[in-house]
Amino acid sequence: MPSEPCRASTRPVIAIDPGITGAIAVLNDRGGLIEILDMPTSVVTVSGKVRNVVSAPLLATMIRAHDPSEVWLEKVNARPGEGPAGAFSFGRGVGVIEGVVATLGLPLTTVIPAVWKKAMRCPADKDGARTRAMQLFPTSADLFKRKKDDGRAEAAMLGRFALGLGEQNRTSRARSNAP
Repeated sequence: MPSEPCRASTRPVIAIDPGITGAIAVLNDRGGLIEILDMPTSVVTVSGKVRNVVSAPLLATMIRAHDPSEVWLEKVNARPGEGPAGAFSFGRGVGVIEGVVATLGLPLTTVIPAVWKKAMRCPADKDGARTRAMQLFPTSADLFKRKKDDGRAEAAMLGRFALGLGEQNRTSRARSNAP
């Protein structure tokens, strides 16, 4: 009896723009948006100050609900001018994302912004990212209309990049999984 031909995965891909104002994009294997989710957060009190942090349980629930074949995460460093508390908070959020993905047993690929943005012809500024996302996802443009939707825009474009839909071949753009 002949064996069935090997088929590409039809499970979605998830791309994440990290940070409290980041987002999670869920894309089908053709690069279409299934869903855009704002980063799930919870409120904690740290040294008497109320802060938002990435919520591991909520993130895990969101990712698990879509059963992705893989997760892509923007590999970022501390931002210029950011204080120690902000850098620590941002790094904690990235660690939560990496921990959730690892716990779910999903492959994780990280990529630096300069690489995926060049391939997607995405400007470095936040408004430019939203404009470019509206061009790439015209039927979902309303998801990127607010100034604070830059995380959604970047997550969606990172997802397209992950699927090899940028200007270059996907394998030549991927970066190491090492943190």
